[in-house]
Amino acid sequence: MPLTDGDVLKQVKHMVAFIEQEATEKVEEIDSKAEEEFNLEKGRLMQSHRSKIMEHYDKKDKQLEMQKKIQISNLMNQSRLKVLETRNDLLKELLNEARGRLVQLTRNATVYRTIMDGLVLQGLLQLLEPVVIVRCRQSDLALVKSSVTKNIPTYRAATKKEICITVDEQLFLPLDICGGVELYNANAKIKVSNTLDSRLEFMSHQMMPEIRVYLYGKNSNRKFND
Repeated sequence: MPLTDGDVLKQVKHMVAFIEQEATEKVEEIDSKAEEEFNLEKGRLMQSHRSKIMEHYDKKDKQLEMQKKIQISNLMNQSRLKVLETRNDLLKELLNEARGRLVQLTRNATVYRTIMDGLVLQGLLQLLEPVVIVRCRQSDLALVKSSVTKNIPTYRAATKKEICITVDEQLFLPLDICGGVELYNANAKIKVSNTLDSRLEFMSHQMMPEIRVYLYGKNSNRKFND
């Protein structure tokens, strides 16, 4: 039975509706897939940027922590240097006070004479030379000559050796030293400094550990005492 125009039109409409339905479903599928891919890409990009941001701020935190440690270290070093500077100033003040007391001792003629005798004899026994030149302050010239004369027999008795001692009356020690003598061999190549200043310096170096403990207490971190 042949199709009428109405039947053909109906079939065409049915086919058009079917195609439109498939097209609609296909569009929805494409939209759904595009949305899914968009969300996945968005998530990937957000995660990537989040990681970069976290890495950036983690690096910043580490830099700030390092700067903080450096600043603390610098402050601690500055504090230590300040403490050391203050301690050195205190030690200098202590040595200056000791030097002032030595000056006071030299003004006591009896005490200074005894000190000078000991310094001269000690210097002679350290030098142990047959010919000795003694130098002193100009103000101590008479005292040193007397001490040399007094100590020659003592030296001879102690060493069983002869000795010729000359007190230099041309070249004197500086006036700003506390006192004492310097002794030289005949050609002045060997020297023994027995001034009060050199003795004070020597004793202060030898006694520095005890002085530190006395002034600041014992340092539990110090391995050596010199």
